[in-house]
Amino acid sequence: MSKLSDDLLIESYFKAKNINLCPDFIQLLEAEIRRRSLHYTAQLPS
Repeated sequence: MSKLSDDLLIESYFKAKNINLCPDFIQLLEAEIRRRSLHYTAQLPS
């Protein structure tokens, strides 16, 4: 996970949620976002 940029991590998280990937994978992404102390807001489709 440490090789992912912050932007790519956030983007991956939103895409994983959007296509309903495995909840365990989403939790892994969430844990890494928290570990990095990143803040994000919900992105609405344009």
